[in-house]
This record gives sequence, structure tokens and C-alpha cells, in this order.
Amino acid sequence: PCAVVTGACSGIGREIARRLGAEGYALVLVSEKRERLAAIAVEIFAAHGTIVHTIVCDLARPEAAGELHAAVRALGVDVDVLVINAGMFFFGEVADADPARANALLQLHVVTPSLLCTHFARDMRGRRRGRILLMASISAWRPFPGIAYYGGSKTYLRSFARALRSELAPYGVSVTCLAPGATDTGLYDPSVVPIERARRLGVMMDAGKVAGAGLRALFAGKAEGKIVHAL
Repeated sequence: PCAVVTGACSGIGREIARRLGAEGYALVLVSEKRERLAAIAVEIFAAHGTIVHTIVCDLARPEAAGELHAAVRALGVDVDVLVINAGMFFFGEVADADPARANALLQLHVVTPSLLCTHFARDMRGRRRGRILLMASISAWRPFPGIAYYGGSKTYLRSFARALRSELAPYGVSVTCLAPGATDTGLYDPSVVPIERARRLGVMMDAGKVAGAGLRALFAGKAEGKIVHAL
């Protein structure tokens, strides 16, 4: 079996890739960070001997979804699991936001995931099998002033995942939305967020444990995995 993981070189995406590699999945790891992506690919191959492909791609571009799908097809693999995890984050009120930064977030969290699902779900539907994991956030359940772009995009992903799940269920394709609370990942600037202290206090969760919970929800066929406390 083969799995595609976006945002695979850090945080939850890296931990998901490690676990899928340990389960024997061939992997297609995607990130714009070339060196870090290569390093995690070498690590997983050394640990488990599984096939690991890497695709360097900036997913915050309008054409990214089509390019990534074409690159995966060129590898000659059938994708059994698609994990859409790549993300970005910034604090700030909407009126103060840098339009270019806001546009990149919306491309990365809304446009690219939606179009990746269009491309890969069509393939999965034709084969009548597959699993898709979309990464939302606990912020999808309520508005948080100061992160309106981030929370709004995650609210969209949660709604999109539920609708897509209903559309694909008759074809044997399962869709799961993972919605964790604050997690120790590369999203947060350590000069702004005291990550180590937050982990010690149980405010921020461990990425590995969140990844494990997400994969359990995915393979159990659950609609959502909502993780709101330190595990």
C-alpha cells in the first residue's frame, strides 16, 4: 500500500509518516523544505526499509494540487492513503494582516486541500478503495479572535470533510477529519509561544501522540478525531 503525506518533514505530518512507514506503507512525502524532507526520508528508510519518495512542492500556490497529483501519478503508484496535513499559522487581527500572507494561508488550507481531494478522490472512487485524512483544528468548533484566517480555514476543512465523506462512502472511500488542540509542531514561533513550558503544563500536546490518535481514527473509519487535551 502507498500513502501520500503533505507537510511531512515536521510535527504531526512527520510522525504520521514515521508510523505509516513502520506499518510497511510505501511513502510519498511532500514539503517545500528540501533538506528536511530528504532527512526524514532517509530516517524512515533506514528504520523500516520501506520505499520513500519525496516531492518538493510549495503547496501554497494555485497550481500546486494539479502539479502534485501529476508528480504522484508519474511515480506509477496507486494511493491508498492521502494525508493532507501541510499548514501555516499566524497571530493577528484581520484588519492588520499582510494580504500576501493571508492569501498563502488560504491557498494552503482551503484551495490546495480541496483540489487534492478532487484529484485523488477521483482515483480512489474509480478503484473503490482509499482513505483520506484532513487536518483541521479545535478552532473549527468556535471562533477565536486573533486567528480568524486560521480558524476560518479549519472550519471550512471540517465542513468539507463531512460532505466529502458522504459523497465517497458509497464507493468504499473513507474520509476522516482530525481536529487537535494546540500541538508542539513547527507552526509556532518559539520566540512568541513558550512551547516547552506549554508542554510541561499540559497545554500543548505531543505531535507523536496526536499522530497516533489521528491514524487510529482514520483506520477505524471515523468521521472525526477531536483531541482537546494533552494525551
